[in-house]
Amino acid sequence: MPELPEVETVRRGLEPWLTGATIEKVVLNRQDLRFPFPAGLVEALEGQSVTHVRRRAKYLLLELSSGRFVLSHLGMTGSWRFAEHPIDKPPRYYEPGTAPKHDHMIWTLNHPEHGRSHLIYADPRRFGFIDLCDDLADSPYLKGLGPEPLGNDFSARGMAAAFAGKKAPIKAALLDQRVVAGLGNIYVAEALHLAHILPTIEARTLVDPEGGPKPALEALAIAVRDVLIAAIEVGGSTIRDFRSVEGAGYFQHNFAVYDREGDPCPTPLCTGIVQRIVQSGRSTFFCPICQKAP
Repeated sequence: MPELPEVETVRRGLEPWLTGATIEKVVLNRQDLRFPFPAGLVEALEGQSVTHVRRRAKYLLLELSSGRFVLSHLGMTGSWRFAEHPIDKPPRYYEPGTAPKHDHMIWTLNHPEHGRSHLIYADPRRFGFIDLCDDLADSPYLKGLGPEPLGNDFSARGMAAAFAGKKAPIKAALLDQRVVAGLGNIYVAEALHLAHILPTIEARTLVDPEGGPKPALEALAIAVRDVLIAAIEVGGSTIRDFRSVEGAGYFQHNFAVYDREGDPCPTPLCTGIVQRIVQSGRSTFFCPICQKAP
């Protein structure tokens, strides 16, 4: 499932073509994805302009001139693409279907600079969904989300407050969207490796007796930012189902531990071999040598 870097990559791909465009026509080729399309969606979109293309956690947010928002979650195989800008290459692992049967929503756009185009939402497995919001503060999908890891509100001290007394493994604690928004299995594994922290330690062990962050937690906050920024710079990761607006992401070529079971640890001078364990039903990849308890 796309994580923050993949969704941010899609946002950046859409922004120059969508911002300022008028939605002239909307066609729904089915009535539902994971959930039914919102009632009155077509009427709410047609005639409106897109004023901003935003992201919150793993959600795309398209702000309309009416003040309403279209919220898009890509699920496992959802994608936005422009019919006029064909994709040159398939992603490394998986090529999302571009057959008409997978094109569930089509917007006819008219942009003051780029002219007319067609924006298509396709989703072979239909695990994604679309919502229409009058006020983002009232969206059930956005309520309770933690700070953006690339924003000013994200800090080691904030994580320390969330982790105080928490016995859950640090990996599970980082995946809690109430603690930090947008992180998923891939980038949590990569950040923990970069910070040299075992994924199995209890989150509370990263908090000092005064309730502040230990040095390892300070390093983790930096690692989270660094890993996400590096992934965004290369367009995210193409793992099975994700593709950007242009085609594919490439951060998987730079994975240190994720999906690298049996490979040598890339940390300089480390002699470890990447291992895989299962936590809460999900694969965890780590180096047992250079990743330690604080």
